[in-house]
Amino acid sequence: MSYPLDWLIMSAFDAFSADEICLGELGEGAILESILRPRYADTSGFGDDCAVLGVLPPERPGGELVATTDNCPTPLMTILGEPDLYYTGWLLATINLSDLAAAGATPLGLVVNYILPRTMTVGEFRRLLDGVDDCCATHDTQVVGGDLRDGETMQLSATAIGRCAPGARLSRRGAHPGDRLLLIGSPGYLWACALLADGRAKLPQPEVDEIWSRAGKPMAQLTAGRLLAENDIAQAAMDVSDGLFATVLTLCDANDVGATLAKDIQLDPAVAEVCAQSGVTQFELAQTWGDWTLAAAVRAEDVETAHKLLKAESIPVREIGTIVSRADGLSLHEGDKTVPWQGIAQERFSPSSWHGGRLSDVITEVLGLSAA
Repeated sequence: MSYPLDWLIMSAFDAFSADEICLGELGEGAILESILRPRYADTSGFGDDCAVLGVLPPERPGGELVATTDNCPTPLMTILGEPDLYYTGWLLATINLSDLAAAGATPLGLVVNYILPRTMTVGEFRRLLDGVDDCCATHDTQVVGGDLRDGETMQLSATAIGRCAPGARLSRRGAHPGDRLLLIGSPGYLWACALLADGRAKLPQPEVDEIWSRAGKPMAQLTAGRLLAENDIAQAAMDVSDGLFATVLTLCDANDVGATLAKDIQLDPAVAEVCAQSGVTQFELAQTWGDWTLAAAVRAEDVETAHKLLKAESIPVREIGTIVSRADGLSLHEGDKTVPWQGIAQERFSPSSWHGGRLSDVITEVLGLSAA
């Protein structure tokens, strides 16, 4: 039996003095609802991927200024045996720029914060910076400032600042029953890379190299977010950083709706072949995290327009489901069967919060596969 989040929160607070409860007993969702929302609910953009800093005057040239901040966890690429900090730097930039994409914003710059061990070599530091700078340049922005200090272990974080066109900022709220869910970007590459590294599939070397490159340098969907926002197509949007299930669940909670997803998602051919060899369905790989795709709710009559706009920019887009009533919950549709969708949400301050580990253990945890 499941219980509403607010009931669980109140039960926890009834059982203990509020100040004595550990954050790990609450989990990220309860922390948000019981501690942060009462303080910041009136803040514009609270609960979205980006915070709203203010409205720009028309001469500057108008719109809203938004910002987001995120730290960079240990990249899966490191666990796969990639020592080059270039990919860590690229990921740091992508994580933050992807949140701007979910707001439909154009990036203005990235402010970085590096805590680095004294044993790091100059060469390693340069490669970290190269990754950040190259990712920023690829997305037409740059590092504009930051902070540097020493520490026992490497800790990386950044703040991305962007601008939304007047009246065009996207939010997690705004979806309604009947809207279609679009998945924008190319999912599955990171975990296809993991399956290849673990020896569960074999492909010709050029395809392996392509998967490795796509996994190590994920792209924030900034152009897609801006197109959907400025053409008034997306009703709601969210960056898929914690997996498809967690993203759809969050969107549904924000809009008091449910969703039905098609289980027959088709991935790119090389990734689909990895699935076939590894005994993993394409949906299972599509619903993992790490590819920084974008989920958007779009009115049914606007789906064709969305496809045309995005495909004109060579941006992959898939229609993956429909927003339904709250009473219908979350479900998966396959053939003539519809079953409840019981995925795993990568919730911080909970057992599902990912902090790395051995590759075989991580694959078991995320994909449910036994040891190779």
